[in-house]
Amino acid sequence: MHDILPKLSEWLEADEPCALATVIETWGSAPRGVGSVMGVNRDMQVAGSVSGGCIEGAVIDEALQVMDTGIPREIGYGVTHETAWSVGLTCGGKVRVFVEPHPARAADPAARELWQALATALNAKQPKILVTRLESDFAHLLVDPHDGVVGDFGSDTDAVAESARTAYRERRSSVQEINGQRLFFQVFARRDHLLIVGAAHITVHLVALAHEVGFETTVIDPRQVFADEKRFPVPPDHLTNEWPDTVLADIDLNEDTYSVLLTHDPKIDDPALHILLRSAVSYIGALGSKKTQAARNARLAEAGFTEAEIGRISGPAGLPLGGRAPVEIALSIIAEVVQAKYGR
Repeated sequence: MHDILPKLSEWLEADEPCALATVIETWGSAPRGVGSVMGVNRDMQVAGSVSGGCIEGAVIDEALQVMDTGIPREIGYGVTHETAWSVGLTCGGKVRVFVEPHPARAADPAARELWQALATALNAKQPKILVTRLESDFAHLLVDPHDGVVGDFGSDTDAVAESARTAYRERRSSVQEINGQRLFFQVFARRDHLLIVGAAHITVHLVALAHEVGFETTVIDPRQVFADEKRFPVPPDHLTNEWPDTVLADIDLNEDTYSVLLTHDPKIDDPALHILLRSAVSYIGALGSKKTQAARNARLAEAGFTEAEIGRISGPAGLPLGGRAPVEIALSIIAEVVQAKYGR
């Protein structure tokens, strides 16, 4: 949804009729994942995708009918083996798509308010869960993963909100049934963020691997000779040569943030750890031998950190893959970060 918001906003500002098509279930080798969204306007302009091309034409036809009638509909499609090959798959699959008029064009002010709240949150990179009732009044509920709800499902609101927060913790969009109602829980998570303190040789490979798995990357190193974008074939999203405690003070260190320290220099690593250890980040990794780890832990204990807080540090960072080359160490670190992301 994030990537098609600008186009949707353009249509809405021009008061153009438009519809949203969302993948709500898949089986087999479906082209796009659950939660994928495509927008369609009256002129058959398209933003986004629900299949990579193999069922888009049929979905556009359905979207035009939905715009005419104002009534949402749910459609199932089978992707044959032959069609699957044409979109880069090895076998066929099935997909169910929910098509609805764009909520911002609804007559109900509450529906328009809910959409505006969702769009505002997505533009601000805030996490939300959108719950859609797939029958009856086709209403929506917008749930914050921590607290707060926009919309009203009557006596079911609390139960639905709790299920939505569970879906967010699992980072999984899905159809569920609650009290006889079929509901689609669409999770809008923040983009995962990898903070790297130290622009070492390993960092060059780590940034490239992090981009491959969809992480936003920030590299912090006060040493200008290392914090040089020319060293990175795949540049980090953010690169700064300021001191970590200065930079981290202005970053939202939330549960979708992961961090790793690579400098081996207490003057650089320790100030960062003092902030990270008392933040909500989901992973803190640090390179170094057992001797280096022991010395770091002793300094942190002397600074007043508890054993539980110090125990949050994964050191040495990375899964024990056995590699020694910089790219192999980077691979072990990103593997452990992904492991932490899924709570394994």
